[in-house]
This record gives sequence, C-alpha cells and structure tokens, in this order.
Amino acid sequence: MARCCAGTPLLLQLSLLLLLHLGGTLGCASVAVDSPIVPLGSAVTASCTIQRELCHGLEQGKVRISWMLDNKLVAGSQRQGPGGTEVSNLTLPRFNQTQARLWCCVEWNGTKQRVGMAEIRAGYPPAKPLNLSCILNLGDYGLTCQWEQGTDSHLPTRVVLKCAGSRAQAVTGCTPQDEHSHCTVPRRLLQLYRQMEIWVSATNALGTAESEHLRIDPMDVAKLDPPTLQSIQSIPFQTDCIALAWDVARGTEHMELQCELRYRAPEDPAWALVTGIIGRAGTAQRCGFLFGTQYRFQMRCRRSSASALASWSEWSPGRNYTTHEKAPTGSLDTWWGAQPAGAGGRLEVQLRWKAPREANGRVLGYRVTLSPRRRGRDPPTVCNTTRNQCNFSVPAGTRRVYLSAYNAAGESAPTEVVLLERKGQPLAGLRAVSGGERSLWVHWEAPPSPVIAYVLEWQRVTAEPGHCSACWQMERDGAATRALIQDGIEPFQRYNISLYPLYEGTVGVPAHTTAYSQQKAPSHAPKLHLRRISKTEAELCWEPLPVEMQNGFITSYTIFWANSITDMASATVNPSLSSFVIRGLKPSTLYKVHIMASTAAGGTNGTSLTLVTTVLEDTEIQFLFLTLGLVFVLLIVLLICFQKNERMKEQLWPSVPDPANSSLGKWVPAAVPQEPLQVLAAREPGPAAISTVTVLEGEPGKQPGKEPPALPAAPPALPRPYVRQKGPEEPVQYARVGGAGYRGQRLLPAPAPRFYENLRGRGDGGDSGDWGFSEEPPATFPLLQGLRIGGAEELHEYR
Repeated sequence: MARCCAGTPLLLQLSLLLLLHLGGTLGCASVAVDSPIVPLGSAVTASCTIQRELCHGLEQGKVRISWMLDNKLVAGSQRQGPGGTEVSNLTLPRFNQTQARLWCCVEWNGTKQRVGMAEIRAGYPPAKPLNLSCILNLGDYGLTCQWEQGTDSHLPTRVVLKCAGSRAQAVTGCTPQDEHSHCTVPRRLLQLYRQMEIWVSATNALGTAESEHLRIDPMDVAKLDPPTLQSIQSIPFQTDCIALAWDVARGTEHMELQCELRYRAPEDPAWALVTGIIGRAGTAQRCGFLFGTQYRFQMRCRRSSASALASWSEWSPGRNYTTHEKAPTGSLDTWWGAQPAGAGGRLEVQLRWKAPREANGRVLGYRVTLSPRRRGRDPPTVCNTTRNQCNFSVPAGTRRVYLSAYNAAGESAPTEVVLLERKGQPLAGLRAVSGGERSLWVHWEAPPSPVIAYVLEWQRVTAEPGHCSACWQMERDGAATRALIQDGIEPFQRYNISLYPLYEGTVGVPAHTTAYSQQKAPSHAPKLHLRRISKTEAELCWEPLPVEMQNGFITSYTIFWANSITDMASATVNPSLSSFVIRGLKPSTLYKVHIMASTAAGGTNGTSLTLVTTVLEDTEIQFLFLTLGLVFVLLIVLLICFQKNERMKEQLWPSVPDPANSSLGKWVPAAVPQEPLQVLAAREPGPAAISTVTVLEGEPGKQPGKEPPALPAAPPALPRPYVRQKGPEEPVQYARVGGAGYRGQRLLPAPAPRFYENLRGRGDGGDSGDWGFSEEPPATFPLLQGLRIGGAEELHEYR
C-alpha cells in the first residue's frame, strides 16, 4: 500500500505531461516571432500565449511562463491577456546564432514543461558572384560558365545562371548542382554569332545579388582545338633564324585565327613567347636562337575577331628542334698554377678553364699550344683534351700559352693565358657566411691598388686530401667586394676558400678562410681514453673527430663525471685541446665519465667510460714498495749473518737429537714384565720429558772395574745413571733423565770420562748402596716402565 502511494505523484506528473502535450498540439500555447529569419546580430522579439481552457491540468492556480533558447534559460515578461490568457513577451537584443530553437515553457510542480516552440535562423544577404567566365564547347556547342560564389550567407540560397538575347526575355539558362559554381547552358538557349547577356543571380530570404552582366557572342568564347606544328628548319644556313610550318585543327579551317608560339631550351627557366601570328594556316619565322642548341616549341590559337574574354586553345604537343652549330666564340675563363719541374729546366703547369659561354654547339675538345695559330701553319700542341683541365710541362721561362675550344663546325679564337707570378698585394678581411643550404657568400675588403678581377677557389676538407678542378670561379668586376659560391657546395661539409686578386701584370698573394653552408650537431663524439689515474685525479685524452663527422665548427668539448652518490659535475674544454685532468676525486671510488662535442647547432654525447680511483698515490705506492724492499734486504742480511755465526746459530736454533732414533731404543726387550714401579708420593704423576742424552765411548784396552778409585768432584744434582756393560769393546751408554720438563741440552761437565768405568763409585761418598746422587731413584723415570733391564741386583737397588 505504501509503495502504491509513493508512485502516485510520478503517475500524476506523467499524466500532466501527456495532457500538456496534447493541449499544446490543440492550441494550448502559441509562440509568435516578428520574423523567423533575421540578419545575424539583429534583435529578435517573440511572445507566448497560454490558454488555460485548452491546457488540461492548468485550469486552476497561477501559470508561470519561462523561455529557453535551445538549452539556455532566458528571461521574459509575463502579463494577463484577454479572455483569461497568460502572455509572456521576450526580446533578444542580439541574435548571434545562425540557427536556434526558442521554447516557451510553463512551470508545474517545480518542473519546466515545453509547450511551444519557434525556430529562428540568422544570416546575411547573398554575396555578389564574381569573375564570371564562359567557354563554348564546339563538340556539343554547350556554353559552360563558372564563377566565384563569395562569402557564405548561412542561409538557404538559390543560385541560377540567366541569359537573354538581344530581343528576348531573360530565361534561366542552368542551375548548378550540389552547390557547385559552374553549369552549362544548352545549345537551344544560345544565339550564335549574336550578342547575348549572361549573369548569375543568388537569392535568399534576406535579398538577391547578381554578378556583372557578361555581353558576348558565344562563338567568341569558343575554345578551339590546338593547331599542329608540321616542320621546323633553319633559314638560311649559318644564321640564328628558324621557320616553322603549322596547320589548324579540324573544324576551324573557315575561321580567321590569332596564334601564339612559345619555346625554350632545357636550361632556360621560363618560356619565350612570340605573339601576333595571324592566319588560317601557314608559316612563321623567328630569329635570335643560339647555335647548336635544342629547343622545344608549342603553339595555340583562338578566333582573331574574339574579344579579350575569348579562350585560347590548349597548347599543341611539343616539338623539339636543334639549331645548327657554329664555331665557339668568346674568350675562356682560365686559372693556372705553375712550379719548377726539378733540375731539367722545365716548368710544370696546371691549367684549368670554364666551358665557353658561347659554345654554339657541343664542344668536342680543347687544345693548348705554345703560340697562336697562324695562317697555313699549326703551332705545337702541348695538350689536347675533352676535360676542363690539363697538366703539362713547358720550357723554363715560358710566360704565355694559348687555349682554344672546338666543335664540329670549327675552332674558337685562342685565349691568351699569361703565367704571372703570385707576388702582388694580398687582400684583407676575407670571411665567408652561409648563403643557403647549398651556397656561400664570400666577403672581402678591396685592396688599395686597382684590381682587374678576382679568382675564388674552394676545396672540400676531407680526411683524404683531394683536388676539385671545377671548384673555382672568376669575378671580372674588379670593384666587387663579395661573391656567391654555388657549385659543388654541400651542407654540413667544411670548405677551404682562397681568394686571389688579379692586378695588372701580377697575381696577389691569396687570402684564406673556412666556412660551412649549414651546420648541425656532430655525428659522433670522441672516444675517451684514460691516460693516468690517481686517488684524486684522472687524466683523460681523446682523438679529434674526423672533419667529415664534425658537421660544423667544434665550439667546445664538455666533460661530465659523477659517482653513485653525488650529482654530476662538468667542465668545458677548449676545442683545440685533446686531453683534460679531472681533479678533486675521492679515493677508491667508481666514476662514470662521458664527453659531449658541440657545434653552434647542437651537441652529441659520447659513450660512457668507467674508472675507479686508486687508494694511494703513485709516490705513496713507491715509498711503500721501497720500505718493503729495505725490510726484505735487511732480513736477508740478518739471515746471512746468523748462518755465518755458529755461536749465534746455536743460541737461536739449538740441535736437539731425536730420542726415538737413539741407541736407547735397542735396550727394549721383547717382553716386558708388568711390574709396577714405586713412585714417590711427593711427586705428582705426569708425563716426563727427556732433557739430556749423552753417549760415552770407552777407550780400547780399558778393563771394567780397574778405573782410578776416585774422580774429580762431579756436578751436584746429576740424576742417577743406568749403565749396562757387555764387553770391553762395546760402547757404554749413559742416560740422565729429569722429571721437571724439558730444559734444553747441555754438555757434560768436564772432565768427561775417557774410558769405561763404573760410575757407581763416583760421587761425594755416602751409603755404599746408592749411586752417589741426590736426585730421586730411577724408578720414577717413566721411560723405565717399558724397559726390562738385565741385572736384577741393579734394578733391586732402585726398588
């Protein structure tokens, strides 16, 4: 139930909209404007009238009327009209749209409802058509006219072409299709050989415009077919005149025609035009042609009685003709270089020249002689070539040679070439600037002495030197201070330019300069190389770029370097340098370095070079190695000294025998009875070390037991020995064992026994049952635990 009640207002609104729409259709609201089409920018006045009884749902309550221009709200005034109507008036002071819809709306329940509409268009009156012209087609005799429409009026415009005879009413000749600016009047509406008046009329809601009226005879504007060139020949021979024969097109034999002839050589920039050729058909003559030159000829015609508005026919198909040749005329521009040819008394000459300006045909070759040609005698020829240069040798002292050109018709008069010395006054202020992508302007200061002419030379600078024979030109104006070079100039290439002043009787010393017609960034940057490096500095070097890769004058090199934690640093280097030292680096640090080569037009970066600074300087490394070397030498000296000094050697490296390899090892029996040894309670058990082992040998012939009764006093604190004797000739072994650890080796106290004797009787006296020593009995010696020694009475004493 709640949902149903909630949807009731929406249903009421939809019902009201339907009623308002039906009411508007039946005359609920009416919108009136003063004019539906107005000039653009003018004022527009409109009114909207609402009739309550026809607008269902608006019979009660106040009616509010509003306006909308397309989707934009505009304000109007509202008042009570007669018969219970509501009227709203609206005035738009400036209507600046070419087309718009004006809506009348009423408000109901807060919603604007459109109940009436008027469409308004704005524009301009039609523009006057311009440049009307017509052509009569002799195929179907239709008159085709065309014109220029002018500015757009923004309004629907009707355009027609009207025509009228001398005594007839104006009729519509044709109407252009699809807004074109041309149409064709059919033959049935034309009066041939009579004057007719033709114009264009354009009409829209704001007015009418007409073009200028064209008064013509349709036959005057007939476009004829082009004539035909029959033949061309020279008349008479060896002159610069030609005669050509032509014929009219079919269908125009009865007409008196006015024709034009045009021609040009392949190198000519424009056509030469010959006018005033009158007649039905025939011949025409023209003079002033160059000898031995190919020309292309074309012709067109129209009626001679036609007005200036008449159309010409198309140009006839072209016809080529080459005039007859004549011997070359005029002098040749020459330039030379001369130098002695060794010890043979000859002079090497390089002669260059330009092609003759009046070749009068195709030049077959050039001849250089040492004297001019005389009647009936040919001078000796030093060079005969088809090129524009020649190298030859002449006798020393030769100052003149003669150059001539020849073709199939003959040979030119010789040009005298004087081999002058180059020692005249030089020029000053020579400079060259770009004259375009493929040209150079050369400027200089005029010398104080009068100059006859100037010679300009230019050579492209390359890695491999070469010579261009055609890269020169002569400026015959001695007062000139500039010249334009155009032959063989390429962009991004360097040229060496030389200027020679020609004085009376001598040639001046040349001035030189270099230039580019156009520059850009270098093609590549130099490759960096590391020359040396330390902990704070790095010296870099690079090879200069080849001139072909520079593409301009190198203005600077820029070195960039950076490590992984600092910003990039840079330095600018003069282009004349090829090395640079980077200072202020951190020790043991990795750096990335690259170089940029720059011209006036831009720069190019090179590849990156990675380098790592050292921990120490070179001097520090040298000092460290020197110190280590001195220490090593000192150690060697000390070792040698120790090796030579036996006493010091014994003190530092005592010779300790290996007990395992002593004779004591032979005393171990095959089976050792397991008898426990008595160990003094006062001594802690533990490993014992052998401190001294001494081997004594008895003298031969000495009997045991017959030694002297007493020996000199023995050292005090000797350990008890153990002696085993077998025979008179067997060595006696003596061992002294200490239980307090190893204390080094020492010699037996003097005097040592020299023969076999029983050491039992040696000592300071005392009990006859012991050995006479104050140390512990040998039973405490751990080595005896593994020994079985013959003689129970001797072992019994230790127990």
